[in-house]
Amino acid sequence: MKKGLALLLCVCLALTALAGCSGKTKEMQKVTVCEVTHSIFYAPQYVALAKGFFADEGLDVELSNGGGADKVMSAVLSGNVDIGFAGPEASIYVYNEGKEDYTEVFAQVTKCDGSFLVGREKDDSFTWDKLAGKHILPGRKGGVPYMAFEYAIRKNGMDPASDLLLDNSIQFDNMTGAFLGGTGDYVTMFEPTASSVEAEGKGYIVAAVGEEAGEMPYTAYFAKKSFIEKNADMIQRFTNAVYKGQKWVAEHSAAEIAEVVKDSFPDTDIALLTSAVQRYKDIGAYSTDPVLTQESFDLLQTVMTAAGELEKTAPHDVIVNNTFAEKAMQ
Repeated sequence: MKKGLALLLCVCLALTALAGCSGKTKEMQKVTVCEVTHSIFYAPQYVALAKGFFADEGLDVELSNGGGADKVMSAVLSGNVDIGFAGPEASIYVYNEGKEDYTEVFAQVTKCDGSFLVGREKDDSFTWDKLAGKHILPGRKGGVPYMAFEYAIRKNGMDPASDLLLDNSIQFDNMTGAFLGGTGDYVTMFEPTASSVEAEGKGYIVAAVGEEAGEMPYTAYFAKKSFIEKNADMIQRFTNAVYKGQKWVAEHSAAEIAEVVKDSFPDTDIALLTSAVQRYKDIGAYSTDPVLTQESFDLLQTVMTAAGELEKTAPHDVIVNNTFAEKAMQ
């Protein structure tokens, strides 16, 4: 009898141990993501990583920095990465080129330009007309940062082609270095780079481009149509995690957000990181949900057309796949 009880106890313990091990060794699905640049502008993404929202969905996200939307798109189309994270304009260009396996945008993260205009002198009374005749580094021609800046210029009664020099000869990820090296009177920078440069006294933030240009779809996740069709469950889980990150950012202070994402920005002082997050909160940069609406998509294409970068518009219901975003919000 005692031997039987002992044997039964051993069997129970063994089963419990196996169950425990099974839970601990749950296989995670690896997902490769290429971001256009590394910026606190994408706080919801870093929050989702740090808080384990992706892991909760069974995803192991490997993040790389593309250094420009064109490079991100190239990585996606070549199959080197699963998901791209850049401006929706990249997907519009690809579709209009007639590519059969074009990319679909499935989750929006930011809803206005995230760059700040940095000058060489402190200017608390800055007005946009002061840019007349100046040499400016605004990003890559055809990219949303460049076009949003042009849009802001036009809103202030100037012609980007004749009233100032927009220098697009420098690659996106080299602009800060070029400015610090003496090129240009002004440069556009994302946070926390802009705040770091200002803290060092090497440049001064004079305006927020997004605040001047207005709301438009700015940064979003996309993947090839074929990839989304084959990996719909993974895309849904990915979008679920993104939405959790968006909600967390919306519900917490800049200081709390900075504390959570600080490991993603080890070289940035926590106080600077906090002020950078607050700047983005102040201009309403963070989307509170991943849906990319028809209205905002149309505005983006209006901006692209005004910039001379778009000969024909693309259909919202083809480029944008809101299925996953809408389900995540349910």
